[in-house]
Amino acid sequence: MSKAKSYDLHTIGRRKTSVARVYVSRGSGKISINKRDVANYFPKATSRYIVFQPLNLMKVTESYDFHINVKGGGVTGQAGAIRLGIARALLKLTPNGRGELKAAGFLTRDARKVERKKPGKSGARKSYQFSKR
Repeated sequence: MSKAKSYDLHTIGRRKTSVARVYVSRGSGKISINKRDVANYFPKATSRYIVFQPLNLMKVTESYDFHINVKGGGVTGQAGAIRLGIARALLKLTPNGRGELKAAGFLTRDARKVERKKPGKSGARKSYQFSKR
C-alpha cells in the first residue's frame, strides 16, 4: 500500500500551451514544481515574481504549501499557468478575496496563443518580399 498525500483542493491553470495542476495543503509556504523547488525550477526572478503575485496580493505566502505539476509550453507560459492555478486555489480557500484577485487580473485566463502559419506566407501574417517585375 502506498501512502498518498492528501491535499485540501486541486485547481487547474492554463496559458498558451501550458497546463498547471495545482494541489494545495496547509503548511509553511513551500512551493514545489514538478518535484523541484520553485527557485530551482524558475532561475529567472521574473518568472518567480509571476508565480508569487497572487500569494503576495492575498498576503498568504506562509500559510499554504503548493505541489504543482506543469507541462507544455515554455517558461513564460508555465509561469502564467501556475499563477492562474494558484489564484483559482486562493479563490476557493478565501471566497471573499475575489474582488482583489479579479481587479489584479489573476482570475482571467489569457487566451492568446501562437497563430498558425498560412500557406503562401513566410509566417502567420508576414509575406515574402514582393517583386513587381
